[in-house]
Amino acid sequence: MPAVCVAAMQEFLSRFAATLAEDEHAVMVLDGAGWHTSNALKVPPNVTLLRLPPYAPELNPVERIWLYFRERHLSHRLYAGYTEIVDAVCIAWRKLNPKRFRSLCNYPWIRQVKI
Repeated sequence: MPAVCVAAMQEFLSRFAATLAEDEHAVMVLDGAGWHTSNALKVPPNVTLLRLPPYAPELNPVERIWLYFRERHLSHRLYAGYTEIVDAVCIAWRKLNPKRFRSLCNYPWIRQVKI
């Protein structure tokens, strides 16, 4: 979605919850963004929101990827608008190879997780 707000989050949660089977329940791990923590948010009964502590990059490995993108691909540049920003992020994602991805996100505890 092109916007981050409570309405967008509500729409996402509603659509996501609708994809779950009747006997499924999802736990969604979120950061503390205002649109994730708003009291106006109506969380569907088949979804539980689990908020991360305020600063815990080891629990949210994608933060390391965003830091890498900002440092290597996105900072110190001017973008003409939304489309140009999205294009720059897409280019950065395409340059992220599996080996680099693992090196950024491979905290020791992740290897112990069984799905």
